Amino acid sequence: MISWDEGGQQKSACWHSENGIPAHQKIRLGDDTLTADVAYRLACEGTAILYRGDFQNARQLLQALVRRVDKPSKKSSRPNKKNIEKQEKTPLDQFNLYRLSQSQRARILGMLLIQIDANHQIPLRRAPDVTQACFEAYGKQEQSYVVSLRELLGVISAHEWRKKGVPILVRDKQEIRVHPHYGVFSPVRGEYIELLLNAPLPDAIKQHSIAFDIGVGTGVLSIVLAMRDIQSIIATDQDDRAIACAQENIERLGLAAQVKVQKTNLFPEGRAALIVCNPPWLPARPSSSLEHAVYDPQSQMLKGFLTHLGEHLLPNGEGWLIMSDLAEYLGLRTREELLTWIDLAGLKVLARLDTKPQHPKVFDQTNPLHHARSKEVTSLWRLAVK
Repeated sequence: MISWDEGGQQKSACWHSENGIPAHQKIRLGDDTLTADVAYRLACEGTAILYRGDFQNARQLLQALVRRVDKPSKKSSRPNKKNIEKQEKTPLDQFNLYRLSQSQRARILGMLLIQIDANHQIPLRRAPDVTQACFEAYGKQEQSYVVSLRELLGVISAHEWRKKGVPILVRDKQEIRVHPHYGVFSPVRGEYIELLLNAPLPDAIKQHSIAFDIGVGTGVLSIVLAMRDIQSIIATDQDDRAIACAQENIERLGLAAQVKVQKTNLFPEGRAALIVCNPPWLPARPSSSLEHAVYDPQSQMLKGFLTHLGEHLLPNGEGWLIMSDLAEYLGLRTREELLTWIDLAGLKVLARLDTKPQHPKVFDQTNPLHHARSKEVTSLWRLAVK
């Protein structure tokens, strides 16, 4: 619960944060008279602002906070000792500083709060209809709740992506789309889909047309495998949102007879001729539930996949590991470590298919991690038992 004083009365509501941030203790009300400078100072001091004015003005206030957070200080623009030290930092140091700055940025921008009714309506002037978007993200609510405006805008954006869908491939001149749910990583980077389409299927598929998809997410890998005429696919995940999302996408495309979704940790029971896995690419600790698709602490999922892959492959079967080498350029993992884990798992590399990412961050020279992203290669590793 979150509590605040309003008109001399103590009021409260449920508190919700996808990032797991505890309910704020210091809260003051804000309206259309609140200036961006004052709001920024309050946020930096740790005081949250529960907005009671016009919703569109609240959005403008958040945009003003973004400009203040992202504005480089006068000191950082000088060619001084600090900039020289920055050039001397290792890639790992730069990555850690980047995550720290992103965390601080999120903390400040998350201080602007919005109260939402139990029926998912916002009692503010010029507020949009967020009923369906909030229901998709938060489910049924029994009482009013408070979220950060930044999180709410993310919920609204996710709802729009869910309606529109993300194109993944074209088949018979028709665009195939998946519709990501809130909290499920969207396949906006499609370079690995081409790798999955072009990799030669293992010989074992001819006798046993069975595949496993480990960590199904939106269901994109299972859908591509089904399009390649694999007859039986078992897709697994531990996240309820991912399972519901994949199931919906698979049913929408009429593939439910081919693809079955199970809630389990990594592998289902049995063996398959082909097992695919696209684990989180960066071995670091996620700061929220939404980051679990990006960060794999201590490479737990990657190691688990490699360690037990051989136990679930049919003779002459293959495991396809889809990975970016971004972690190597950030100093988070070496190529030697990956090859050692493959070897210790009793596996061998049959081949590796590579492609260069084409997403905007690769070409954004202002991005703090541009030095690593500009070198990044995404690969499909074809693995087999020794």
